[in-house]
Amino acid sequence: MHEPTDTPTTLPLAGIRVVDIATIIAAPFCATMLGEFGADVLKVEHPVGGDGLRRFGTPSQRGDTLTWVSEARNKRSLTLDLRKPEGVALFKSLIAKTDVLCENFRTGTMEKWGLGWDVLREINPRLIMLRVTGYGQTGPYKDRPGFARVAHAVGGIAYLAGMPKGTPVTPGSTTLGDYMTGLYGCLGVLMALRHRDRTGEGQYVDAALYESVFRCTDELAPAYSMYGMVRERMGSSHNDFACPHGHFATKDGKWVAISCATDKLFARLTQAMGRPELASSSTYGEQKVRLAHASSVNEIVRDWCGSLTREEVLQRCYATDTPAGPLNNIADIFGDRQFHARRNLVAIDDEGTGESMIVPAVVPRLSETPGSIRSLGPTLGQHTDEVLRDVLGLDDTEIASLRAQRVI
Repeated sequence: MHEPTDTPTTLPLAGIRVVDIATIIAAPFCATMLGEFGADVLKVEHPVGGDGLRRFGTPSQRGDTLTWVSEARNKRSLTLDLRKPEGVALFKSLIAKTDVLCENFRTGTMEKWGLGWDVLREINPRLIMLRVTGYGQTGPYKDRPGFARVAHAVGGIAYLAGMPKGTPVTPGSTTLGDYMTGLYGCLGVLMALRHRDRTGEGQYVDAALYESVFRCTDELAPAYSMYGMVRERMGSSHNDFACPHGHFATKDGKWVAISCATDKLFARLTQAMGRPELASSSTYGEQKVRLAHASSVNEIVRDWCGSLTREEVLQRCYATDTPAGPLNNIADIFGDRQFHARRNLVAIDDEGTGESMIVPAVVPRLSETPGSIRSLGPTLGQHTDEVLRDVLGLDDTEIASLRAQRVI
């Protein structure tokens, strides 16, 4: 497959071409990860407006949002109107030269365009197609629209987020379910590529937002099936399995997270607190006793944390190997030594503005072939002529004709 000249050929996915026809986060995030590890990602967008992610978030100086500039990294943008026969024909020609297609339209949309799996498989039997929807390609809900916030609700996480008996809240980022599904989608694509290596056969990956959320709910399903247990909101503490295990405010108005999952870890915390007697067998030394008296134990820890600054609490916990950490906001993260030591924040020059932008680094880390960020999100249609010429072999006259017809 064609490889951009700026992509290191040593990266593990060098030579793999990905067509990203999806929108917003979920399926595009899969394509982004593949691009970070060497795949040539072609972002196909409608000529008018392009991907809605360009308008999702804080606008940058060049107009596209910071979300787009960060999350569409390493992609080449070409515009194509798939509602026109000429656009469909060009897309089919592109699919014939593609390894992976990422889409996340509502179920049946690609079929309405004459670009369903059966059609594309005939064009390219080796094609791997990631299909992301709210509820999957099958089932009674398959035609419903899907968004991350709804997936958090249906998948069972949103019900657990918030204070006891309070209004359930959004668990972290409103797009968490999108990122989770993009990760699962990427895993599915990589396994499908491995299968294709052995058999030469492509396949499609069916990823549903709610399923990605539900898969991360630890023992909820077996606990309900065996004992009828329904976990409720626990606020900042999780007292079903461990105590203390939660978030605690400090004297300077900040917060720390403390997790004592075993008796040994609780004993370490009592050393940090200067109250080792709390870990004796006659007080709270055993987990079952702490769980039975969770309110009292949490109050003791809460009072201790409230008497010290965040830094004082953390230093005493670190000195005794008690699992603890700060509840970082983004300003804290920018000042955190660990983030800098691991280069979790990287500065990339934006061709569109000539300025440098700091974005999250590539994960996971490979020891011999680490991924890279070679460019930030492209401007709309930035690479249209380049792709049509280099990949599909069109000449300048043909490209000009397509542009005159508003196909590109």
